[in-house]
Amino acid sequence: MSNDENLTIKQQREKRRAEKVAALKAKQEREKRRNLIAIGSAVVGALAVIAIVVSIVVTSAQPRVEPADIDIAGLETFEEIEGLHVEGVVDYDQTPPVGGPHNAAWLNCGIYEQEVPAENAVHSLEHGAVWVTYDPAEVTDGDLDALRDEMPSTYIILSPFEGLDAPVVASAWGYQVQLDGVDDPRLADFITKYRASPDAPEPGALCTQAVDGPGKIA
Repeated sequence: MSNDENLTIKQQREKRRAEKVAALKAKQEREKRRNLIAIGSAVVGALAVIAIVVSIVVTSAQPRVEPADIDIAGLETFEEIEGLHVEGVVDYDQTPPVGGPHNAAWLNCGIYEQEVPAENAVHSLEHGAVWVTYDPAEVTDGDLDALRDEMPSTYIILSPFEGLDAPVVASAWGYQVQLDGVDDPRLADFITKYRASPDAPEPGALCTQAVDGPGKIA
């Protein structure tokens, strides 16, 4: 005879009730553990999100460098430049030119692997573009790739220019600096200071939708 058969009906009922209570408590404990794990995971995820947000806030809180506060060693300044529209070839005073009479059509900004018409490029300078030129005899292969990678996507012209007095020259309307090479830190400073500058003669004017020079690759 089994143990249950030795129990009275009341005792059997109490035993079954106790077993159900025990099973219910066990289920509740399992659910509690699952909830704790889920809460822990959620907390970890929330902390990760908070860390990202804090990082963004801290980064954004870093003071922005004002272009006017950037000093560039060796910077040349040219004043009282007139931007007349002309036809034909212009004999500029600077090499490369930093402004002056220019073609009525501006050069579409971008990266070129051939020399571009100066008369069109000067018009782009009038719109706030920066023209980065390099000596193709000195800047080649990996250096040229690095220079191209450094260029912003807008309001920039990069092209070879033979006969430069430096490996790389950066020009804006009325400003120019001769650089020691593609890794000269003054290049980035010049671009930050003068690209799309509100001080350009026609700030905000287009640097696209006009004419492409030869050898445009980007």
